[in-house]
Amino acid sequence: MTPASGPTTARRTWRPAAAEGEAEAQVDPQAADGERAPLGPPAPDNESSTGGAGGNESAEGEAEAASVQAPQGPAWALSDPYATALRTGRGPLYLRRTDGWLLPLEVERWCADADTVDSAVLDRCEGAVLDVGCGPGRLVAELAARGRTVLGVDVSEAAVTRTITVGGQALRRSVFDPLPGEGRWGTVLLMDGNIGIGGDPRALLHRMSQLLAPGGLLIAETAQLDLDERARVQVVDVTHGRALMGDPFPWARIGTPALLQLAHRAAEWRPEAQWTAGDRRFVALRTRTASSSAEPPKSRAVISSQRPRKTSAD
Repeated sequence: MTPASGPTTARRTWRPAAAEGEAEAQVDPQAADGERAPLGPPAPDNESSTGGAGGNESAEGEAEAASVQAPQGPAWALSDPYATALRTGRGPLYLRRTDGWLLPLEVERWCADADTVDSAVLDRCEGAVLDVGCGPGRLVAELAARGRTVLGVDVSEAAVTRTITVGGQALRRSVFDPLPGEGRWGTVLLMDGNIGIGGDPRALLHRMSQLLAPGGLLIAETAQLDLDERARVQVVDVTHGRALMGDPFPWARIGTPALLQLAHRAAEWRPEAQWTAGDRRFVALRTRTASSSAEPPKSRAVISSQRPRKTSAD
């Protein structure tokens, strides 16, 4: 779970602009699997863009990272407990509600390699993949190692840095800011509870529909319980006999039934699949413009550049 900042009233228009004499660098959601995926796009002023090889070649075989202060980033993204946990790969770390209730965060699992449950989810991915709230990058790195075109997005500098370190590409930006390839991504991932980003799943679902290509696939990991909760929370480290915490931010927890009900009421979505693996639950939704299955493919996934061209995009 890596929450990203919610919608902002002032948004900067993203325009890829290369320096004179330099080629523009961007992840092309329509690039074929196994093709070279260039580094991430240039970022607007006072945002940062970082790209890594991630199983795809980069210039001179190296990944370069540029880092500056992210605009309007949530306070938790700069909090020492979260950044320290990602840098060290260790917890314990918690989300704490205002009533004192604590939700353990699985820092060690997030910072490890993709496990069998993760891999089964990634088998369902179609085309180029955008991992929203990518955290330390285990899923981005695994997809890149498979030769897939993939980009992680996260507002945390520590998360983006670690994603690059493990061999992925990542962009430091809120999901509600302009992003490369809008309307062309084959799959968007909301794993590790990231359906809670911004504290408003309805608004987040609408944003996902803008990012996906027509008929694109959203895979979201839902809460273990059948709940629909909105709260303000803090990232908290309660070790060493005292609590270290970031500032409060909005968050949501939503179970499979509530998410499916939201999707049913929205014009953009139709349900594709729901499943449980161990103690983790997942939902697959597809934008209402094409039909195909979210079941694990029997052969290599058909990528977006190989599909018939669509006449419209979000």
